[in-house]
Amino acid sequence: MRTAAFDRAYFDRFYERQDTRVHGRREIARLARGTVAMIAWLGGRIDSVLDVGAGAGLWRDWFKRHRPEVSYTSTDVSSYACERYGHDLRDVSKWRSKDRYDLVVCQGVLPYLTDDAAASAIENIGAMARGFLYLEAITARDLRDVCDLDMTDVAVHPRAGAWYRARLAKHFRQVGCGLYYSRKGGLRFYELEVPEDVRGDSKR
Repeated sequence: MRTAAFDRAYFDRFYERQDTRVHGRREIARLARGTVAMIAWLGGRIDSVLDVGAGAGLWRDWFKRHRPEVSYTSTDVSSYACERYGHDLRDVSKWRSKDRYDLVVCQGVLPYLTDDAAASAIENIGAMARGFLYLEAITARDLRDVCDLDMTDVAVHPRAGAWYRARLAKHFRQVGCGLYYSRKGGLRFYELEVPEDVRGDSKR
């Protein structure tokens, strides 16, 4: 992982400066609110959250304000981010907690990792998730067709979406809008609620 670049300049540009940041507090609040509401609609319960690559801690701050009863663990590979925003220093490609979490948040982390490290991170996330995963990982197609390149850090590994799906499928079912559900979980889904899954579809 490119740890050397995750310094003050990086966080000031992509997190703190209003004219150059991709997501601010307002956007993450909408995302967190929607994610929690969708999990509740699907029958999930959130008592614990793990945030890997927590950045400026905006997810954590939202949960602290709106769901203070939830146990929240925030981690980052950047020693600068951990000191500035109060996270635990962890590299998810090498670290696996013995704890299990109802929701794992992994936003904007995997594209920075090499193929081997990203695959290892997915394995670790799969082991730590007992419920849902919210994943954001820009792909080669996103960089070509979707991303605002003036507002996006393009110093990433531009993989195909199929690369991620193939490795996530071992541990998760895709629910939609960035949400995945652990294959170890007990929830069932209506057939048209989720994309087709060759490993089996069942009614919630």
